[in-house]
Amino acid sequence: MIYSGDTVRLKVNFQAFDNQAVNPVNVTLTIYDTTETQIEQFILDDTNKEDVGVYFYDYVTPNDKQEVVFEFRGVYNNKPTVVRDSLQIKFI
Repeated sequence: MIYSGDTVRLKVNFQAFDNQAVNPVNVTLTIYDTTETQIEQFILDDTNKEDVGVYFYDYVTPNDKQEVVFEFRGVYNNKPTVVRDSLQIKFI
């Protein structure tokens, strides 16, 4: 369970069409609310990289949202690569 105000590690595995891990450039993490309005954006660098294609960010969940959508985005071979998911946030 994820609670408001807690820190969660968001993680992505970027892969090419052949399922090989790839390192895109210009990697960002964007947080949206459920109306697709951007809340925050973070630029990721090598300090956020665990391995080839594996990026992470330690994110503090908001106190005023019950759900957020997070999007990792980068560019590989001059084409965008995007991964999205959501977090359900509880205050209990």
